[in-house]
Amino acid sequence: MGLILLEALAAGFVFILIIWWTMFSGRSKGELHDDAEVEADRAADDRNPPPKP
Repeated sequence: MGLILLEALAAGFVFILIIWWTMFSGRSKGELHDDAEVEADRAADDRNPPPKP
């Protein structure tokens, strides 16, 4: 019974390690943005200016 518990704990540790690795081992400055997507967002902002008070 103790061996099964030890194996389950080891599997849980590996599972948590894999999740931690995928969450925090990305680019140091974050995701790179596509220039076309950024330009489209800027164009959408220009079409809908904020209302004047």
